[in-house]
Amino acid sequence: MKKIFAFSVFLLVLLLLLPLFALENNPTEIPTAATVSTSSQEAVSPVGFKVLITETNTVTALSAEDYLYGVLAGEMPALYEVEALKAQAVCAYTFAVWRQKENKDKNYDISDDYTVDQCYITPLEADKKWGAKADEYEKKLRGAIREVLGEILTYNGEPILSVYHAVSGGFTESAKNVWGKDYPYLQAAASVGDKLATNYISENTFTADQLENAFSVAIPAGLKGTFTDFMRTKSGTVKTVKICGKEFKGSEVRAALELKSSNFEVAIKNGAFTFTVYGYGHGVGLSQNGANYMAQQGSDYKEILAHYYKGCKIENL
Repeated sequence: MKKIFAFSVFLLVLLLLLPLFALENNPTEIPTAATVSTSSQEAVSPVGFKVLITETNTVTALSAEDYLYGVLAGEMPALYEVEALKAQAVCAYTFAVWRQKENKDKNYDISDDYTVDQCYITPLEADKKWGAKADEYEKKLRGAIREVLGEILTYNGEPILSVYHAVSGGFTESAKNVWGKDYPYLQAAASVGDKLATNYISENTFTADQLENAFSVAIPAGLKGTFTDFMRTKSGTVKTVKICGKEFKGSEVRAALELKSSNFEVAIKNGAFTFTVYGYGHGVGLSQNGANYMAQQGSDYKEILAHYYKGCKIENL
């Protein structure tokens, strides 16, 4: 009887140990906590980005939320309406996803250079920018971002080139008129609220010598006849203009004179040339001021995006 009992105990212990032996012989079949966590995180978290900080030439990895916070802090006034901020967040995220695909062979996804990509500032820089309002604005921006986190604009199932600018001249521009390449979703759209913006109109004055140096032309005595043959788009942007008979693109004039936009008029005043400029930026895609105006009138971020990006869908990445 004792022998039977002892043998039974031996079998019970053996049965308990066999699963452990099996696990030791097949370690790859054991789902570790890290594996489970990573898999779950990838399923629910929006894509983050490797950002090139141009000042230090270093690359930093950021979560989607932290990156968008830095973009919104640098690109759009924090006092804007929440629905406008949400529209901006979707635009910024879509652009970063689009750029990430373009830069797939590089060691970074996107840079903080606003002349190439879009502006990004650190939380510390945002705090310095806002001062006593820093906590209030951070809460506001992060709240807006979290409501749309992971949403992108698509056309035919692909992320779009979701460019944007500060203020249009009353109508946004088509990409073809500005950059020479047509995109079905980057077409002219009315943006009536922009004409109410405080920075809708700006003025710049240049002497004859300054224009001669900028464009390598000889300004005639009396200055008359310097600017001729203005060709404008339907949105009002200067497509081409002749300066002393030499043709320039409106974008070339803007760049050479550092004007706020390519929508301008020129008048001779007090022996110099005064440029009256309408809007601020290239004029393509979403107008940030126009988005804020639409939000003030009751539009939500989806309506704002549908207005500025025709035929696009909002999808979760």
